[in-house]
Amino acid sequence: MYGKLDYIIRGLRFVNNTIRPKHKVITTLMLYATDLCDSSCKHCLIWAKRPAQHLPLSKIIEIMNSKCVTKNTRVGFEGGEFLLHPEANQILDWFSKNHPNFDLLSNCLKPEKLIEAVKKYTPKRLYISLDGTKETYLLMRGKDGYDNVLNVINSCKDMVPISLMFTLSPYNNFDDMEHVIEIARENNIDVRIGIYGNISFFETIDKAHETEIGSSKNTKRLNYGDIKDIRQEEKVINNQLLETVEEETVEKPKQYDNNFKKSIPKNVIDTSENYDFLLLYDEWRKNNLKLKCRSILDSIVIHPDGNIPICQNLGLKLGNVNDDSLDTIFNSMATHKIHQKHLNGCNKCWINFHRKYDIVLMRTMEKVLPKWFIEKMFGEYQWTENKKTTYKEFMQANS
Repeated sequence: MYGKLDYIIRGLRFVNNTIRPKHKVITTLMLYATDLCDSSCKHCLIWAKRPAQHLPLSKIIEIMNSKCVTKNTRVGFEGGEFLLHPEANQILDWFSKNHPNFDLLSNCLKPEKLIEAVKKYTPKRLYISLDGTKETYLLMRGKDGYDNVLNVINSCKDMVPISLMFTLSPYNNFDDMEHVIEIARENNIDVRIGIYGNISFFETIDKAHETEIGSSKNTKRLNYGDIKDIRQEEKVINNQLLETVEEETVEKPKQYDNNFKKSIPKNVIDTSENYDFLLLYDEWRKNNLKLKCRSILDSIVIHPDGNIPICQNLGLKLGNVNDDSLDTIFNSMATHKIHQKHLNGCNKCWINFHRKYDIVLMRTMEKVLPKWFIEKMFGEYQWTENKKTTYKEFMQANS
């Protein structure tokens, strides 16, 4: 999906952002411009937020005029469903004329509106969510949008590069992954595989990485009343915990399905940047893999209320663009200290927005430098339980 030039540019930015922390520049800026959504997904409850919030065009333009944003900064429009933003067309029009380096993400529930936007504003890439078969789509996302996705693919694949986005979760399984990859192959388009995670902004339910893949696949669809009941139950449980003094206990090691790697469909191997991501995920969730999170130095997200979290996974906020400028927030000494703390000490997620970069960075270094030298320069890391194993050795062992 990304060429060598993309990686070279990002590598140069990594060097700049490391040695010049007060002059960092952004590679990827993800704008969660609205939390309004017309889906009702089990793996993301943003659609149940009330009231909906929107990042206005005027604020977005202010953000884009920041020094840390360059013409090479790739901007992504997400939500919620971005096309439901009350100023969606105006935003896309401004970007098509002033910063054409942007991507559009969609659930395709409004296919005609999406196709028209692609024709008129021409994003660099269109990301479409598809999490399984037609039956799985309905159960997982709560809306019958499978045929809409196929319609958008057929209508747009010759106009703009498309990536299908598949999230492996408790609500689908590896058969669904295989199905989505085949759809991508038939249409000669890219596919990006992610892993369900407990992102605070999405207000998820099932505990990620402990609830096994596919274990909740056939549960009923959710409606707003269900979410209200769930939130009320959580409130009661949290209040009970606050009122109870529990004895100190030793946490037992978590037991995971050892068939994870064997379950990965073979057609994943032919896709870009997905096979190693899945293999290494199994190592990570067993606490065998440890990589520094370097992506936080050049990739940020901004929420509809203006908040900038340190990353997609943690709730820790660096600041709010309604209170300070993006330059002030991103390049402040306070942010530098937070970055250093989490870069060196955080290994808490397996979100593709962050961890795919960490994988690509380290595996690329290993192509030209020995692992011991990389660790001497950039700190220790490990792919497996055996700290000496290289990326190449790991992949050969799993080929």
